[in-house]
Amino acid sequence: MRILVINCGSSSVKYRLYGPGAEGSLAAGIIEGVGTGRGLHRHRVGDREATVVAEVGDYRRAVEWLVTALMEIGSPPALAGLGEIAAVGHRVVHGGDRFTESVIIDGQAIEAIETLASLAPLHNPANLAGIRAAGELLPEAVGVAVFDTAFFATLPPHAYRYAVPTHWWRDHGVRRYGFHGISHRYLAERAARIWDKPRPNLVSLHLGAGASACAVREGRAVDTSMGMTPLEGLVMGTRSGDIDPAVVFHLMEAGLPAAEIRNGLEREGGLFGLSGFSSDFRRVAELARAGEGAASLAIEAFTHRVRRYLGAFIAQVGPCDGVVFSGGIGENSGEVRSMVLEGLEHLGLVVDPVRNRGGGEGSIASDGSPTDIWVIPTDEESLIARDTVRLVHDHPC
Repeated sequence: MRILVINCGSSSVKYRLYGPGAEGSLAAGIIEGVGTGRGLHRHRVGDREATVVAEVGDYRRAVEWLVTALMEIGSPPALAGLGEIAAVGHRVVHGGDRFTESVIIDGQAIEAIETLASLAPLHNPANLAGIRAAGELLPEAVGVAVFDTAFFATLPPHAYRYAVPTHWWRDHGVRRYGFHGISHRYLAERAARIWDKPRPNLVSLHLGAGASACAVREGRAVDTSMGMTPLEGLVMGTRSGDIDPAVVFHLMEAGLPAAEIRNGLEREGGLFGLSGFSSDFRRVAELARAGEGAASLAIEAFTHRVRRYLGAFIAQVGPCDGVVFSGGIGENSGEVRSMVLEGLEHLGLVVDPVRNRGGGEGSIASDGSPTDIWVIPTDEESLIARDTVRLVHDHPC
């Protein structure tokens, strides 16, 4: 039994193949540039990595590429034939109120995911395209949808409702849904095992090009920084995060069209907007070290926003067992972790400078820190694979 995990982004497809029981990655890869004139496919199996450049017109073609690579690349390849794939787990960004846990994909699920596309226009259509492509190319495999929003189904109404007219919520679904839930769930479950606390209180910080914070009380999400869409909350690569909503009215009254404002908030804001150079944190940090003032401001704004949410969420979880950093920035930038944690000793967070310079999974707290601080690399694919295995076993065809 092989489990294939597919994550279709707005212009890319990540995938990973697992063995029986979702134990051990057999092969993995990424296809970038889907729908553009030039696609790049990187595939890794064992110690071999292959790279192919070609046009990838749509997600069906991308899924064709990846299943062909699984059967043809490597000595031996990861798959002898497509019949070895028993199930395919798909990341789906928005499940709305409808999906509060992972589900086996059927016609009703596909219809509901399509309906929710208006809440995640960059992601749900891509997720759905991957689901349909896998269904056509792997008709015997069971499909499972794992939702980014599902972990936040436990948010209480006072955390997910906005203080807006009730009919906006009732008629238009205006509420907080939260995102990066697969990552935050993985981090909470991993921390529970590490700390030997089945129901931990923690704050998880997924910091990357997309960034979010999550408050977890007794193992359940009680608040998160992202909202109805992934635009709310922390400063991100190109997304602004929190702003005064009246900014939109001000700009519209100044004559800017809605599409231009949206583009500015979603694609030209964040680190890119503040630095004026790049959305890539590594490049912005490089410029800041070289004395570029706008780049320094971008990093300071990024860490300031994280600190603000961290303090607020510690207040919500009660006695806090620990804080977890993850994501590309959270896992790899000791500088950012240090800036976020600086001066928070009164909250029980005391970082060890030497440990903070290390890499990989581990505690970066000092021996005397009342609250633990960990770096845990996230692994959304393994969680999707585990949910897929569980559902296939619970609902055999």
